[in-house]
Amino acid sequence: MVHAFFVGRALASLASEQAEQAFTNALSTLGRFDAEQRENLRRFAEEVMERAQQEEVAAMQNRREPSTPGGPAPVGQPQDLQATIDTLRAEIAQVRSTLQQYRASLN
Repeated sequence: MVHAFFVGRALASLASEQAEQAFTNALSTLGRFDAEQRENLRRFAEEVMERAQQEEVAAMQNRREPSTPGGPAPVGQPQDLQATIDTLRAEIAQVRSTLQQYRASLN
C-alpha cells in the first residue's frame, strides 16, 4: 500500500513536470512565431516605404517638362505661383477629359 502511494506520487510529479515542459515549449514556440511575424511585418513595411520612395524619385525624374510658358520651372528657378496653379488646373482638366473618354469607351 505504501509502495502504491509513492508510485502514484512519482507519477503525478513526473506528469506535472512533463506538462509544465510541454506548456513552456508551446509558449516558447508561440513567442518565437510572434516575433518572426512582427519581424516579417516590419520588413514588409520597410520594403513598401522603400519602393514608394523609389517610385516617387523616379516620377520626379521622369516628370515631363511642358512646352507652355506657364509650365513648372526647373528646380532652382523661381516661378509665379499663379502660373503653377493654372498649369495644375489644366493638367487636371486634361486627366478628367481622358478619364471621361475612357469611361465612355467602356460603355
